[in-house]
Amino acid sequence: IAATQPSTNWHLKENARDHHTSKFSSKELIVRRGQAFTVTFTGTEQPEQNLTFIAETGPKPSKLAKTQATFGISSTVSKESWSAVLQSTSSNSVSISISSPPNAVIGRYKLSVQTTSSGSSSPASLGTFVLLFNPWSSGDDVFMPNKAECEEYVLEEFGIIFAGNKNHINSFGWNFGQFQGDILNICLSMLDRSLNYRQDPATDVSHRNDPKYLGRVLSAMVNANDDQGVLLGNWSGNYEGGKSPSSWIGSGEILQNWKKSGFKPVKYGQCWVFAAVLTTVLRCLGIPTRTITNFSSAHDTDGNLRVDEFYDASGNHLDRAADSIWNFHVWNESWFSRSDLGPLYSGWQVLDATPQEESGGIYQCGPASRNAIKEGDVDLDYDCPFVFAEVNADCMYWNYDTATEKKTLMFSKSTVIGQFISTKAVGKDDRVDVTNDYKYEEGSTKERDIFKKARKKLGLEDKFDPTAPTPQEINQKPDISGKFKVAGPLEVGKDLNLILVLANLQSDAKTVHLNMTAWSTVYTRRPVHEIWKDSISVTLSPREEKQFPIKISYTEYQQQLTTDNTIQVTALCHVEGGIQVLVQRDITLDNPALDIQVLGEAKVNKEVDVEVIFTNPVDTEVMDCVLQVEGNDLLRGILEIEVPPLKASEKSSTKFKLIPFETGPKHLLVNFSCDKFANIKTFKLVNVID
Repeated sequence: IAATQPSTNWHLKENARDHHTSKFSSKELIVRRGQAFTVTFTGTEQPEQNLTFIAETGPKPSKLAKTQATFGISSTVSKESWSAVLQSTSSNSVSISISSPPNAVIGRYKLSVQTTSSGSSSPASLGTFVLLFNPWSSGDDVFMPNKAECEEYVLEEFGIIFAGNKNHINSFGWNFGQFQGDILNICLSMLDRSLNYRQDPATDVSHRNDPKYLGRVLSAMVNANDDQGVLLGNWSGNYEGGKSPSSWIGSGEILQNWKKSGFKPVKYGQCWVFAAVLTTVLRCLGIPTRTITNFSSAHDTDGNLRVDEFYDASGNHLDRAADSIWNFHVWNESWFSRSDLGPLYSGWQVLDATPQEESGGIYQCGPASRNAIKEGDVDLDYDCPFVFAEVNADCMYWNYDTATEKKTLMFSKSTVIGQFISTKAVGKDDRVDVTNDYKYEEGSTKERDIFKKARKKLGLEDKFDPTAPTPQEINQKPDISGKFKVAGPLEVGKDLNLILVLANLQSDAKTVHLNMTAWSTVYTRRPVHEIWKDSISVTLSPREEKQFPIKISYTEYQQQLTTDNTIQVTALCHVEGGIQVLVQRDITLDNPALDIQVLGEAKVNKEVDVEVIFTNPVDTEVMDCVLQVEGNDLLRGILEIEVPPLKASEKSSTKFKLIPFETGPKHLLVNFSCDKFANIKTFKLVNVID
């Protein structure tokens, strides 16, 4: 006879506290693997020794695939398998402590109980629970011994992402929001929508105990390429039909929109958006993860550890090379052991969800062991050559004659790529530089030795490369040197003042014909609109240094600027009787400031006023002003406020109310946009008290 339906008490509060899952706002039990949790149920009229439990996950649970476990009550916890230990019994209820092995498959489980003595009765369902990775448990692949790092890389919902360029690093806040309402369910449905799951659900689920498998699958699912994943990338500078990538301030809205639309890709993402969403998903599932920004990041498409850039005679940066050097690129690091490679390669692993190159026929990247990158072990799984090139490639700058298709090397550099590699500090809002974890000191013999080792492992040093420069080209010495200096503020709304400094390195006079251009670009340095150009001829006396002031007015660049606020300035110097010299600089302009004030003390469940102040810095009216506000535990969802137009130099004050619902340090994120300024971002730390 079928047993009556038992009722289950999941001890949600106590279990969540013990398993570091209290931040999830769920009515379902969420626990971590390799650790015991308590369940009490009533309605089995059997002596407890006759109880058998069944925990199962996925569409075809099986013992062989480790997606199903049956276990009775035992006196001790097993390290290798699921087990149940009796806590207490009363006349009609049983409390038991259930433990899963530290390498259990993660995901949503059904738990049922069967009574042996009733013969063939079918098991009675106790309900469902979700099992996650456990960085607090020493047996887990994702074990992180430092508790403060667990707090930051798994439990922290606020992040800081670094951007700009190597001369001018800026940053903005991001709301990862991995514990918001429906995010865990969306993360689990991401796994069920992957190509691997569609091809073979049972096998895919059986691999979900392995962080390197999940990291790789999710790096593919965060971009829309191949699998109708979460975000559609767009680097054109035109974001019609969607939201501009720089307008997002958190992952929650993106993941919710993906689900709401019936899992249609959300428009649009660029690298930091892909990386931030992957951070949210991996932290949600319990894999310690952070975002990493690499300045002057190489995108080497052909795997020769070399990036080629082409310029025409006028100094225009030609968009003809497949390779590129991005002002910055953001990827992820996740923390787990590499049983496939050995302990030397455990620790931080690079994952990259931005769709740049295919790997195994799909746009996915990693996990690449950070130690393998540093040591030049580019033959190890997964995608090490691509990541190695991102931080180490050599740069070749060519002059390209569009009429004859002839190219001439102007110069090459081995120290440009991979600078100021940055991430947020643990427990603080500071920047930490991790460049030395990716490579030995630039210019040191050790660093060049590693580069040679990587080239050798990739079989590059023996191959004849028809596109490589000749030794004669590499060894030619320029007669002059040049650089652009900044002379004034780098702010949107103000004129851009630069000085081109040219120096004659020779002891005889040189005549130089200069072709100068300025283009607006996206942050990948892809040229979008020409802003300005000029040509001059100069004679430099022996060893003379001359300065040429350059002014690009706000009215000249205002219409052409992309939402990245980036301008590339180039001077191509044709030296009579000598080789051409390329002088260039990438400029990132800062948006005007936005000021947030919390008026009074922030207390739990009490209203508090917040004021956001913006002053229009330009001498024309700004219109279409919108303020977006979000912040975990401070407000639910996203607050959107329309701000009236502002006349020249006018100051606006926008006030709104918050009712915080948790104590502790919380971050309020604000994004302000209008017709003249795109996505001015700032954040404020709010200390909420009882």
